[in-house]
This record gives sequence, structure tokens and C-alpha cells, in this order.
Amino acid sequence: QVQLVESGGGLVQPGGSLRLSCAASGFTFSNYVMRWYRQAPGKERELVAGIGSGSTTYVDSVKGRFIISRDNAKNTVYLQMNSLKPEDTAVYYCNAARRGVGVREDYWGQGTQVTVSS
Repeated sequence: QVQLVESGGGLVQPGGSLRLSCAASGFTFSNYVMRWYRQAPGKERELVAGIGSGSTTYVDSVKGRFIISRDNAKNTVYLQMNSLKPEDTAVYYCNAARRGVGVREDYWGQGTQVTVSS
């Protein structure tokens, strides 16, 4: 049974930091690209950051503030969020994806709320 379980969300003041974690099970973690998405109230879900076997990508709004990393031995992906802004407030979702010839797999976590407010 595939599971993605996010943790680490919460309430933080502007300028603060949070570290999100996503623990995966039920699939071969190292074979999947891992991504963090977020969805703010009234907005579409957007890709925040992604990490493959060695490369990382970020949406422009978080570059220089967020760092995505993964530990394949622990089947876990992280999102270190620094210098948080009120506009970072959203539900953050972990995604695992694999693409190939005849293969299209996507798994999602349940989400964790991040609120940036004074």
C-alpha cells in the first residue's frame, strides 16, 4: 500500500522557518521524482519544488528561500522553508511521480497546512 505522509507544517511568523517532511512507503522511493506542491485558498495547486536523482527545480517565488532534499535510505523528502512570507501560506502536498514507456504513476500525500502570519 502506497503512503505519503507529510509532517512539519504549522503557524510561523513572517521571516521564520519550517521544515516539511514526507515519509514514503509502499513503492521504490529512489525510482521516483519527488515534488512539493502547494494550494492556497481560492487558488490552483502549484508546483513549488522538485528533486530527481540529482537535480532540483524551484518555482521562481521560492528560489533562494526553499531547499528540497531527499534521503533515499529513509524514503523521505524534505522541504526546508526559510524567510517565510504570508504569501507562502497554503496546504503543502508531497507528490511522487514516475514516467516511462507505458508508465504514468502519481501518488499524493494528504497535505500539511503552513500558515505564515504575525
